[in-house]
Amino acid sequence: MPKTLIVIPARLAASRLPRKPLADIAGRPMIVHVWERAVAADVGPVVVACGEREIADAVERAGGRAVLTRSDHATGSDRIAEALHRIDAERSFDKVVNVQGDVPTIEPRLISTAARLLDDTETDIGTLVSEIRDAEEITNPNVVKAAVGFAAGSRVGRALYFSRNPIPSGAGPYFHHIGIYAYRREVLERFVTMPPAVLEQRERLEQLRALVAGYTITAALVDTIPLGVDTPADLERARAVLRPGA
Repeated sequence: MPKTLIVIPARLAASRLPRKPLADIAGRPMIVHVWERAVAADVGPVVVACGEREIADAVERAGGRAVLTRSDHATGSDRIAEALHRIDAERSFDKVVNVQGDVPTIEPRLISTAARLLDDTETDIGTLVSEIRDAEEITNPNVVKAAVGFAAGSRVGRALYFSRNPIPSGAGPYFHHIGIYAYRREVLERFVTMPPAVLEQRERLEQLRALVAGYTITAALVDTIPLGVDTPADLERARAVLRPGA
């Protein structure tokens, strides 16, 4: 029976909001909120892969499991791959879900939806998209857009490209890429050994490395976008959503 592990990468160094995994939201560190929601997804064990002992301490005080990794990883995928090797050298887990450590409002069902995409044996990586409703996001380069080959009436399709620019052209909806990934273990392990692709460097989007390498990324269309915390303003919005009694 295939087994799934959820890994949440986290680090203290962040240019726009330093030490954000430990930012207080409703009396608990942000990373603990993410961990709790990942546990509630009921997909498999949850581990926080962190570069600093302070993050591990916060998770462990809340009853979670954390593994220390190198602090100098360039990407969350690299951190996850190291953590996977450290805690599962016997290779018990063959699927890995990467949940970003800065999405404290993520709904557990989104995590389980991404994980289920790997039930399709032709899928190498599963991810999520949501239709853009705010017209300003279409031209915002901080909002990553996805071109997905949805068949008529389907909410699951093959991701064809990702860009910071509006894609595709012509009339129709645009899709906001949600940065959660479900990997087959062997795909993740191969992915982190590959050099960055030219398109990846141009767009500054790591997932393009996988597309260039020929991996199949399947995307599920969901109806909500989790709030990612990158700035002090984002943090205040998360606090408003998760305030005690809300």
